[in-house]
Amino acid sequence: MSTIRLGDEAPNFTADSTEGTINFHEWLGGSWGILFSHPADYTPVCTTELGTVAKYKNAFDNRNVKVVALSVDGVESHKGWIKDINETQETEVNFPIIADEDRKVSELYDMIHPNADSKLTVRSVFVIDPEKKVKLMITYPASTGRNFEELLRVIDSLQLTAYHKVATPANWRNGEDCVVVPAVATEDIPSIFPKGYKEIKPYLRTTPQPNLN
Repeated sequence: MSTIRLGDEAPNFTADSTEGTINFHEWLGGSWGILFSHPADYTPVCTTELGTVAKYKNAFDNRNVKVVALSVDGVESHKGWIKDINETQETEVNFPIIADEDRKVSELYDMIHPNADSKLTVRSVFVIDPEKKVKLMITYPASTGRNFEELLRVIDSLQLTAYHKVATPANWRNGEDCVVVPAVATEDIPSIFPKGYKEIKPYLRTTPQPNLN
């Protein structure tokens, strides 16, 4: 069983899916990625989650994010489940679902927590950048559905802070002011952030989001 930490390279794997065989790193290419696991097929909360992801496909595409799900059942089971998802959630599943009957990927990503369930995966989420580095990990219990608005918010923050010397404060949303990172000296802020800044404390400086016109 692997232990994955932030900044680690996301483990590569080859697996069957509802869209054919996937080599994970090749499939990601130069995109960001979300890999998220489901306890099993034909489970109620997962049905709502996969339907929600399908409805958010354009939002992920606009952020250059590829989405792939995983469940410990097989491809044929997945395909039958997709019919239920499409029907009940009034959408069309438009991303691959990995078959992980041998638990190979689940073990690789430490998605099975024995004290929660010895066989089924917890609701793990991994956000991976174009360099295949793990940038975010969230683990939900099987009983709690994920908040995909929060995942979009986090991706906006990750993509912003990857290219600009800012961090995002609590409850930040795309378009709001950001925090200047401590490594930037106050006297250097005007040249780096020409939109201006506010010094609340010497260690707490804010500036308008730098990647917006």
